[in-house]
Amino acid sequence: MSKTYFNARTAFLAGAMLFSTATSSFAGAQDYEFQAVQTDVKQGPGAVVSVRLVDKRTGKPVSDAVIFTTRMDMAPEGMETMTTPVEASNSTEAGVYAFTTNLSMEGGWRFQIAAKVQGESETVQGELVLKAVP
Repeated sequence: MSKTYFNARTAFLAGAMLFSTATSSFAGAQDYEFQAVQTDVKQGPGAVVSVRLVDKRTGKPVSDAVIFTTRMDMAPEGMETMTTPVEASNSTEAGVYAFTTNLSMEGGWRFQIAAKVQGESETVQGELVLKAVP
């Protein structure tokens, strides 16, 4: 094999690899965002918290995520150890995930949530601050 053929072939393969890497764009966890549908939530048992999962690249809701971790606590009020259970509820809006909880006290509550989005290897995580109001 001649040296010229080898160099041309190597240059071609290197260029092809560079081009394919430059044109491939994969989404990651940072391309998604949880948003509170409403930040003021009625205080008490049976409080409904709704969050929207959005693909930031398109602005469109993501409706096929699997929520696997939730945590509600009063960290905004300096009481991180005060937690309350969170249960998944039904939502009729695409890309909106609803939860029922007991916001036992008025004030700030932190809602932490983690999900898997189909086709993504990374976990999408969010942290929202809500306010329990009378």
